[in-house]
Amino acid sequence: MVIDNRIVGFGYNRRESTQSPLAHAELIAIEAAREQIGFWRLEHSELYVTLEPCIMCCGAIVQTRIGRVVFGARDPKGGGAVSLYTLLNDPRLNHRCEVVEGVLGGECGAILTDFFKKVRSPVTAP
Repeated sequence: MVIDNRIVGFGYNRRESTQSPLAHAELIAIEAAREQIGFWRLEHSELYVTLEPCIMCCGAIVQTRIGRVVFGARDPKGGGAVSLYTLLNDPRLNHRCEVVEGVLGGECGAILTDFFKKVRSPVTAP
């Protein structure tokens, strides 16, 4: 999470390590930014993520009034910003934010592919 070219929040997916379905990178970064600036509205902030935010994270982005979301790879099975839904630009909601997609998309896709290969590979006994 960036405000005025300064990193104010950082997060990564912790669902497996915490066994919490809420431990998405976006939510962790949003909470870290809120703690850093001391206010829940993040109107002039930019959120940079590897994968397109899901609908839960898009809801948090709208609620915190984030100004811009930049992501690398689309999520065709769960994306809430452009792939399945366009929640961040839905005119029925009280806030809309700029969405920039595909930034380093190939690199982001490779990172995610490698990560999931490791997570899903069978564990072998030593």
